[in-house]
This record gives sequence, C-alpha cells and structure tokens, in this order.
Amino acid sequence: MEEERTTAPAQSAPPSGAPAPSAPPSTPLLATPPVAPSYAPPAAPPDARLVLATRNLGKLAELRAILAPLVPGLAPEAIISAAALNVPAPVENGLTFAANARIKARALAEASGLPAVADDSGLCVDVLGGAPGVFSARWCGRHGDDDANLRLLLAQIADVADEHRGARFTCAAVLVRPGAANDLVVERSMEGRILRSPRGGGGFGYDPVFVPAAEDAPGGAGRTTAQMSAREKNAISHRGRAFRALAPALVELLAA
Repeated sequence: MEEERTTAPAQSAPPSGAPAPSAPPSTPLLATPPVAPSYAPPAAPPDARLVLATRNLGKLAELRAILAPLVPGLAPEAIISAAALNVPAPVENGLTFAANARIKARALAEASGLPAVADDSGLCVDVLGGAPGVFSARWCGRHGDDDANLRLLLAQIADVADEHRGARFTCAAVLVRPGAANDLVVERSMEGRILRSPRGGGGFGYDPVFVPAAEDAPGGAGRTTAQMSAREKNAISHRGRAFRALAPALVELLAA
C-alpha cells in the first residue's frame, strides 16, 4: 500500500500591486557601551624642576612655551637654564645634532643632579651639502653672532636660483636622568626654503630668511618663521615637534 504524504499548501504570491509581507522584527540594537575616560597624565610635584642646556634667552623662552603646557604642574619658571645654575658649558665636539645634544644633557645632569634636557638644532641647506648644520650657531667663526651668521649664509648662496634654495631646520632633543644608563633621543625637521633677504623681527638665528613649506602650501602666506607668532611657529617647528615627542617621557620622569 502506498504511503500517504501530507504536503503543506504552497503560499500563493501576493497579487500584483499588493504590499510585500513585512519582515520579522529585527533584533534590537545593543546599547552603546560607555566611553572610557581619557587618560590624564600625572602632574609634576610642586618642587619639580627641569634644567635646559642652553644659554640662549630666545631658545629658553621658546622651550618654556613649548614644554610648560605639555607637563601638568610644571610652571614655566621651574624650567631653568644652565646659565642660572652657573654650570660650565661642555665642549660640543660631536659631528651630529644628536651627539652634541647628548654631550650637553649628560654634562648638565651630572653637574646639577636634576633631569636635563638638551637640544642641538641647526639649518641644513641643500646646495651647501647640509651646512651650516651642527656649526649653525658659529658659522661666521664666532658663537652666537646671529647677524654675522645670517649675512655669511646669504652671501654664500647669493647666486643660487630660487628653485634650488631648499633647506630644513633639524632638532635633536635628548632627555637625561642623573645616574641613568640610557638617554632618550628624538629628532625632527621642518622643511622650507631660504629667502634672499630677511623678513620679520621675531624668532632668532636664521628665522628671518626661512620660509616653512607649510607657508608655501595652498592657503599659506609665504611668511618666514620670524613673521609668525611664537604659538604659530612652535606648532610646526622642528623644535616644537621634537619636544612634543619627548614630553610623555618627561611627564613620567618628573611625576615619579
């Protein structure tokens, strides 16, 4: 005897123009998890001090403006210079920015017993093979004579066409803790070009003849770093970038 099979009746298609059957209700969405609070860096203790290996008042002011907002609890006046402690300047006989910054930071940390930060910075001009480089501050033969250094540089590249006047500022920043075996070194650059004559009264060193690449980009005004406010310059400068990269380690060190 043949087994009887029961077949479910086929569903007829909805008549033309009739709305399609509604889909089953979707699974309700889960609630968005709460956002974790952002990390707050530890604050430096009230007696924290940081010593900078510089005797250049312009650089001291610039570094205070960069570092103080990055290190909670560290007042600008707690960032002091090597000159304020009467620490003798070591011989900077390194052949790279990082080597010279290390020499200065290690000597200052040993002499002061404080965490020390040093940077070595300079202007590297393409057609001069990267010079003045580590000799930027004494290019004219005397250390710290900004006007003479600037005049000599402009005379040396006076015949160079505008399209070949590319250059960059480079900064190597070093953090040294007294007695520590390892140093923290970061290096950053700011690309740009050299003008034929100075413009602007701000900054120091070669700032009056250096136009950052950002100022030549669409929307830029073609200003030199000497025509910028300190805040504008620090936001894009080689030194600002280097010290912002150094800041997290500095915060942890001072708060320890």
